[in-house]
Amino acid sequence: MGNVGQLARLWGPRRPRARSSVREHLRDTFWFAPTVGLVGAVLLWLGAFAVDAEIVSRLQRAGAFDEVGELVSIAEDARTIVTTISSAMMTFIGVVFSISLVAVQMASGQLTPRVVRIFVRSRISKATLSVFLATFLFSLLVLTSYESETDARQVTSVPVVQSLLTMALVALSLLLFIGYVSATLRLMQVGPVVDRITHETFRMLVRHVAEGPGGEPLPAESARIAHQGRAGVLLDVHVARLVRAARRQGVVLRLIPRIGDFVMPGTPVLAVHGGAAPSPRVLRHAVSVGVERTFHQDLGLGLRQLSDIALRALSPAVNDPTTAVQCLDRIVQILAAVVHRPLGTVQHRDRRGAVRLSQDVPGWTDLVDLALAEIRESSVRSPQVTRRLLAGIEDLLLLVPAERREPLERHRTLLLQAVEHTVPSAADRRFASFPDRQGIG
Repeated sequence: MGNVGQLARLWGPRRPRARSSVREHLRDTFWFAPTVGLVGAVLLWLGAFAVDAEIVSRLQRAGAFDEVGELVSIAEDARTIVTTISSAMMTFIGVVFSISLVAVQMASGQLTPRVVRIFVRSRISKATLSVFLATFLFSLLVLTSYESETDARQVTSVPVVQSLLTMALVALSLLLFIGYVSATLRLMQVGPVVDRITHETFRMLVRHVAEGPGGEPLPAESARIAHQGRAGVLLDVHVARLVRAARRQGVVLRLIPRIGDFVMPGTPVLAVHGGAAPSPRVLRHAVSVGVERTFHQDLGLGLRQLSDIALRALSPAVNDPTTAVQCLDRIVQILAAVVHRPLGTVQHRDRRGAVRLSQDVPGWTDLVDLALAEIRESSVRSPQVTRRLLAGIEDLLLLVPAERREPLERHRTLLLQAVEHTVPSAADRRFASFPDRQGIG
């Protein structure tokens, strides 16, 4: 699906979602999924233990003591396997994730430290660790179910189902291990990393940047609300909660910093227009602050990461212009997706259509400068990158409306002037100034 196809169904104003950002915050952690896996392992063991006890009880009530003896024999044979699994799984976990951390460190050194976030948010990484730990804990719990009693009339539980589930978990662990190794290796490749960044950016566009343009004037400012939490980067705001608070108070709230700005305690984060400020208790947890930007509502983060990767590739220490060209491919794709989008200021409305929250987002010029300025300055001595950058600007000029052409034309002019002043040979200048979507191919 193309850029327009991905986003067209969401154009125009919409009501704010009631869903909070808790899900996105949990995705940025690496403890939640393994914890759920451990709890699930305990619950699965309790269920399997009850099934084993019920099977033995029914067979004993039916007088099928020979069958109970056979189950005891099978369980004793499986006990050796379960013991081996429990002793080997933790070592396996340590070796696998030690290798993975080395791979992540190499990827962050080659591309950008922000690539570590992709590993943290990776579903396959969390699923693999969760299943590994669950298998280890489950096997330990199964070992506690074995009884010293072997008399078919006296035994109360034979862990046959538990042993089978342990082996099933081991099989699942092996399958996830294959997928995990594949995903980790892809993390060390430029193409999959920039594709993942682009995918996250498009997901953010679909979820949060579908509001109408902020054309409606606001009432006079009447108060300001200061940030009372810790210092850090503004991650996101709970739009639905702020809209509800503003509606009940009969005011309009305006978010002063942009998503991604660094805020400190005591600095104003919300301006109140048209009345008294809502209670601070009502606005508690409506603004989330953290240590690192996230894709949840941050329009510029994808372009920032792609630009960082391209700049590192163009540095003299790395000198990898092909990677910069791959980043430019995705940068042009993202800019093409927002050429007709309302930018600058968006307004969130309540159910009756009244504006209740105004939010400043990067404008078109801001995004173009973020995407192209630093790469343009670093690419002058790399004809592969200058050719690709010129081709990308020309492609965007074919798409943008007339009022958005100026920043693109400005960057094209500055790039051509830089090439003219830097490249000594006239033939080399003509070559570096010729647009080419593959750079040099």
